[in-house]
Amino acid sequence: MNPARPGPPPAVAAVTVVGIGADGWAGLPDASRAALDEAEVLIGGPRQLDLLPERCAGQRVAWPTPLRPAVPALLAAHAGRRIAVLASGDPMFYGIGRALAEETGGDALRVLPHPSSVSHAAARLGWPLEDVEVVTLVGRPAARLAAALHDGRRLLVLSADARTPGEVAALLRDRGFGPSRVRVLEQLGGPREHMDGETTADEWEESRPPGDPLNIVAVECRRAPGALRLGAVPGLPDEAYEHDGQLTKRHVRAATLAALAPAPGELLWDVGGGSGSIAVEWMRTHPSCRAITVERDPVRAARITRNADRLGVPGLRVVTGSAPAALAELPPPDAVFIGGGLTAPGLLDACWQALPDGGRLVANTVTLESEALLADACRRHGGELVKLAVAHAVPVGGFTGWRQAMPVTQWAVHKTPDTSSGADR
Repeated sequence: MNPARPGPPPAVAAVTVVGIGADGWAGLPDASRAALDEAEVLIGGPRQLDLLPERCAGQRVAWPTPLRPAVPALLAAHAGRRIAVLASGDPMFYGIGRALAEETGGDALRVLPHPSSVSHAAARLGWPLEDVEVVTLVGRPAARLAAALHDGRRLLVLSADARTPGEVAALLRDRGFGPSRVRVLEQLGGPREHMDGETTADEWEESRPPGDPLNIVAVECRRAPGALRLGAVPGLPDEAYEHDGQLTKRHVRAATLAALAPAPGELLWDVGGGSGSIAVEWMRTHPSCRAITVERDPVRAARITRNADRLGVPGLRVVTGSAPAALAELPPPDAVFIGGGLTAPGLLDACWQALPDGGRLVANTVTLESEALLADACRRHGGELVKLAVAHAVPVGGFTGWRQAMPVTQWAVHKTPDTSSGADR
């Protein structure tokens, strides 16, 4: 048997991404140094470019602000030249590597990683990385940290700047986690590395001067006595929400999210948002889940925004307007929840038509008129009709009895090619 002939040589990467740490040139391996020596164009932040010696003779180009929209034009401007991009630590861990891969494709990218600040922090603290949750606040609101707060959980927070540690401490206090232990680690891996002594968010002094902007915040979560406990699955306590009575109650909410079945990266339309509880808990199931809430009342829309911020999903998009008109310009959903407005002409059909095959639709109602609409939709499209009834034990004189909440009729359906036509079944 003849030996297999070697295939064509691998394509040369158009862009090399070099991870660099606070230790600068001295901490780079030979392969990274060679890539920087040979580059005709060196792209990076001013701080990173300043870490390179004069022997790196390539043209130095600082990233403009905002960075992400500038990537395509900057790469095009230097097409055909050997490009090296500098990144802090591991370029593929909350770094520029993602944007470059999206632009060039992974095959055109050569990545030379460096230990990330997260790896350095875990090593200094003796925390196994698999037991740590990483939350980045670089270019993101501090409120997103709230979704990660659970008693006993260890967090590493990637800071945007020198003010981030104070913002983290303030958020911990505000969300009932003031006893949490906090440490700030600066310039990790470099000659100016520094780690603060441990303190708590309650003890954090507001007058404390800002430290180094290159820092990471380590948090050991401790819930304050009496603070509301928020679990990791849908069905948060009703008390977690600001509302005016327009709230999908806890037990029905849990059943509704189970029927919607969120998966990472999916988009939900929450139509008739009320207090936003369905969209909020959809997004809390995974950091990559997205949601758009449509609410016609501006007061309620503002309240939804506050609930999302407080419960750690500030990325929830709130559209103030009446459905179905307000749905026209929205990106296509993976799932739709209709919690109000079912009798609006054309609403149910518009939501059904917007769903792609494989999408899910769940609608809840407590009125006979809307229930009739759901029964007709179930006849045409299939799915499942369920009556959800919840009763709570309450005092009755000197005894205890059951108080029945209004029963909720729920239609849940999975759209398939067989059901999408809407023909009579």
